Amino acid sequence: MNDVFPLIQVEELAADTAHYRVFDCRTSLADHDAGRQAYLAGHLPGALFADLEQDLSAEPGTGGRHPLPDREDFIRQVQQWGVNADSRVVCYDDAGGAFAARLWWMFRWLGHARVQVLDGGLGAWLAADKPLSTEIPSPAPGNFQAKAPLTRICAADDIDASSQLLLDARDGARFRGEVEPIDRIAGHIPGAVSAPFGENLDQGRFREPSVLNSRFAQLGASDQSTIVCYCGSGVTAAHNILALRVAGFPEPALYPGSWSGWISDPDRPIATGE
Repeated sequence: MNDVFPLIQVEELAADTAHYRVFDCRTSLADHDAGRQAYLAGHLPGALFADLEQDLSAEPGTGGRHPLPDREDFIRQVQQWGVNADSRVVCYDDAGGAFAARLWWMFRWLGHARVQVLDGGLGAWLAADKPLSTEIPSPAPGNFQAKAPLTRICAADDIDASSQLLLDARDGARFRGEVEPIDRIAGHIPGAVSAPFGENLDQGRFREPSVLNSRFAQLGASDQSTIVCYCGSGVTAAHNILALRVAGFPEPALYPGSWSGWISDPDRPIATGE
């Protein structure tokens, strides 16, 4: 099945919520239980909770702080969530899609095209006076079966800034190495370009496709570019991937280990500044 547009608007989702499998992806890197507690306090009707640490990541290590889980393990998780082969999936959070984009990407990693991110997330839902629920669904296991990935992955050993456009989704200060609140070493992969994911947004919603196209073109992207996206741990990099798809660019690659995986090998070079 051909890809659907990566974003869905509140009114479209609200008009037919029962026919979507909705996932709440809220989280806090400072408090791993905060997202679940927020979900329990109130979520979109019918939504299930997708835990970044437990469901969407493997154990931290040389693959970074949020390495991808084993693909077969994630397939089983998707089945347990009640997802079927024809399910229409929507992911949302309260952070402009910063975490919802990770699950969006992971469904595409399993070859599932019918997945979208709720533009504006929880804030847009509430601003439209749509209800929340505290009911926790208990779906029957789904019949989902993985297909060929719709995504691309780049390993650390395949990073080559001379032939790739490396887009770093972290904020500029972290890219330049001026601050590093999370990882033990500051800086960026040599040859990378700073592309903070927050600049994909305007008041919490994704910018228009033409605006995003211009943004990434100014950063060096073209239809012929080999684009690799990374961030601190492979999470917000997916936001840039989603924005590039909204902008009409071919599917970029994700470097899942990202900066936290890159610095796990002391022999890999590090750059600071612009």
